[in-house]
Amino acid sequence: MVSTTLLREAALVDGQWRAAADGRVFDVTDPATGAKIAAVPLMAEADTEAAIAAAAKALRPWRRRTAKDRAAVLTRWAQLMTEHADELAELLTTEQGKPLAEARGEIGYAISFLTFYAAEGQRVRGEIIPATAEDSRIMVLRQPIGVVGCITPWNFPAAMITRKAAPALAAGCTVVLKPAEQTPLSALAIAALGQEAGLPAGVLNVITGDAPAIGRALCASPTVRLISFTGSTEVGKLLSAQCADTVKRLTLELGGNAPFLVFEDADLDAAVTAAVLSKYRHSGQTCVCTNRFLVQASIVEEFTHRFTAAVGKLAVGNGKQPGVDVGPLIDADGLAKVAAHVDDAVHKGARLLVGGAPHALGGTFFQPTVLADVTPQMRVMREETFGPVAAITSFDTEEAAVELANDTRSGLAGYFFTNDLGRAWRVAEALEVGMVGLNTGFLSVEVAPFGGVKESGLGREGSHHGIEDFVETKFVHIGGISSPGAAAGS
Repeated sequence: MVSTTLLREAALVDGQWRAAADGRVFDVTDPATGAKIAAVPLMAEADTEAAIAAAAKALRPWRRRTAKDRAAVLTRWAQLMTEHADELAELLTTEQGKPLAEARGEIGYAISFLTFYAAEGQRVRGEIIPATAEDSRIMVLRQPIGVVGCITPWNFPAAMITRKAAPALAAGCTVVLKPAEQTPLSALAIAALGQEAGLPAGVLNVITGDAPAIGRALCASPTVRLISFTGSTEVGKLLSAQCADTVKRLTLELGGNAPFLVFEDADLDAAVTAAVLSKYRHSGQTCVCTNRFLVQASIVEEFTHRFTAAVGKLAVGNGKQPGVDVGPLIDADGLAKVAAHVDDAVHKGARLLVGGAPHALGGTFFQPTVLADVTPQMRVMREETFGPVAAITSFDTEEAAVELANDTRSGLAGYFFTNDLGRAWRVAEALEVGMVGLNTGFLSVEVAPFGGVKESGLGREGSHHGIEDFVETKFVHIGGISSPGAAAGS
């Protein structure tokens, strides 16, 4: 259990904490222990429609407020989250499993979006365009798109909420938020603080429950003008199809298959440290985690030796325990997928260097694993593993490395290490991804655009780019502006 006044077992609709219309609930459990934490409403279409109606009712007064007024609410919300950071982190770890240190980092990351967009919302500007006729003027307005549906994942249950809701609210939109079934408690706690910060009723609504039913209702509603989704590519494609009838705007941050290239001129110590961070942070359950390690043949053995030694020192356990590096996987399905990827690779000839099996702790814990001599035919190279498994292969030339890195339908993130300036430019430009880490294994900051290419998504979140999808561009052509002499009849 978790000790906090922020624990909510009801959804937030039109400023009221509510049960599902039919009274159904579902349990939220701790992935480290399997213990029940809470029971929250199992909502569906009717509840979603009520939340959409509340957001629509709240839209006009919220969008009419000045950007400065909206900024004050977001700033106060950030202050309250800062004051309750320890409670939020403990709640996050309890329902999601990541080590407490990582949870604290995520809460800070979530707060950063509120702070950033409180300011950025005051910089959404229109423009005046030189007219094409003497008696006309051309003006461009930037206005909030309207009611927004946000669907967030379980792996970052705090940061993904504010990364979507903060720019939407700052722009003057209202929000219906659907958190993942595995981790709704962080969303409800953050919403409670938003309510305390001064968000009016209906401006932010949080509904929990039946993901397909809620998703269908959000996509089908003509009132909802944008869907912002972070999750699997398969679900992203489904939502895209469901939005076609209403020609709804979509922002999609989907799956990845991130390559991590290490060239022979790289700083190996730095590369190994970054590789461990990029692969095993949050037990490998992030969309930008490295999935494939591509190492130049002349140094592959040395890199693999150092990397495997570092991985062997990682501590596995309950995220609330001090010194833990790797927590549990989110559920039994996640564990089964990771085990299947390892078994497939070993069966097809990969060398298992460390780990490779469920951990002795039981439950959904899996050993940090390193596989060498992997090939493109193995599932671990073709599919996103989403677990603590590193797959290493070698390459001979820069061209071969880039070709191998780009041999995927995904294009979210990529990393590479080199000390050659020319190579740094060439490879950064050649990688078919939306984000590149050069001599670093870390990408996520609120001031930079986050998103992918190919089947990894549409649009960008974070930075000033992240507010653009939440506003419409309106062209106003003003005619009949005659000269002073003409107006006087001269």
